[in-house]
Amino acid sequence: MKLLYLDCQSGISGDMTLSALIDLGADISYISEHLKKLPIDPFSLNVKKVDKRGISAKLLDLQFSDVGKIDNEHSHTHSNEHNHSHSHQNNHIHEAYEEIHSHSNDHVHDDGHHSHSHRKASTILQMIEKSELPKRVKERSLAVFQIIAEAEGKIHGMDPEEVHFHEVGAMDSIIDVIGVCLALESLDVVRIIASPVPTGYGKIKIAHGLYPIPAPATAEILKGVPLADFHVRGELTTPTGAGFLKALANEYGQLPAQAIESIGYGAGKKDFEHPNVLRAVLFNEEKIEQREKIIILECHMDDFTGESLGYIMEKLLTSGALDVYFTPVSMKKSRPGNLVTVLTKPEESFLLEEILLRETSTFGVRKSDWTRRILSRELKEVETMYGPVTVKVGILDGEIIKSYPEYEEVKTLALKHKVPLVDVYIEAQKNARDQLQIK
Repeated sequence: MKLLYLDCQSGISGDMTLSALIDLGADISYISEHLKKLPIDPFSLNVKKVDKRGISAKLLDLQFSDVGKIDNEHSHTHSNEHNHSHSHQNNHIHEAYEEIHSHSNDHVHDDGHHSHSHRKASTILQMIEKSELPKRVKERSLAVFQIIAEAEGKIHGMDPEEVHFHEVGAMDSIIDVIGVCLALESLDVVRIIASPVPTGYGKIKIAHGLYPIPAPATAEILKGVPLADFHVRGELTTPTGAGFLKALANEYGQLPAQAIESIGYGAGKKDFEHPNVLRAVLFNEEKIEQREKIIILECHMDDFTGESLGYIMEKLLTSGALDVYFTPVSMKKSRPGNLVTVLTKPEESFLLEEILLRETSTFGVRKSDWTRRILSRELKEVETMYGPVTVKVGILDGEIIKSYPEYEEVKTLALKHKVPLVDVYIEAQKNARDQLQIK
């Protein structure tokens, strides 16, 4: 099991990420074989060695048999004649997506994507779900496309599933996203840490004129992702690259203080005064203490009702909090109050702070960085005399060391068989130990 660090000093795009992972050691044959089982255009996938300001890196070389070699300087802006071939409704959607994805030659990370057929997000998601891709590859690919679709849907005021992708719906970008997830599987990457990411500055030329960098969809996706202050004219981070950071990174920060196993460099297609590369660094997770960075948010309140506390706990949990709890405390003038404590991943902390400040009576929220060591967790099904029960198991160093039956299933069986809940619970725990060989 491996830990991957994405060093986004020069930004990130789809093709840069895939080529960096291949340079890192991901099996390109494994990636191609799985991709060719999907209902996409025939293609060949290779990388070539290039020099970026003194750094030797891999550049993605993607070819489609029906259109020939991808032009690295291709612009995504379509002509009016092409637009007129769509219905009025499709024209509207198509033009809206050109606003986000029609990359001009001024872009730093022009992914070189040809314009294939436009596809709805729902079509791409269904293709992945029905595929024979490995389970974790499916989950990661779906997560990336869902993040991008939600951002596009919000920008254009429409259902994310009805979004028509342009850049991200093209065949080569589908290869970028799913290819990256296959590369992660080839490397057995379990966790990903990403550095703060720069967006660049300036304007990008799109179908309706000039838009600021970052593009609207990219900015939406990057909400909650730490940004880096790297003052370079041009688009450094694309929507696809931002999607990887938002959907796949477990945390953001600096290189972990551990022994590096290997390093890969993925090249962008433009040349600048800085090395236009994405650096991918691999660590052996089995050799390091598995600790996860979390954020602790706290505030005190002595004028918030019990009903309101219950409401805010539910809202915080549904908004991404890992845990929420209340501790009775004595406040000024001996007033009884509550300490509200929220555990969250770093990327969700800003949103949860906003909820506390906007929807409670507190005037301030404290924030602190903690780490925690957690057990790997899986759901297993065990048979009992009352019926099958799902149990959550905790795994340490590959060994199941504890299990807990799912309460709702235990409750349902207890009511069905008219027996005490504790009887079903004990039966499920006993059978879990026997059937799963828990010591």
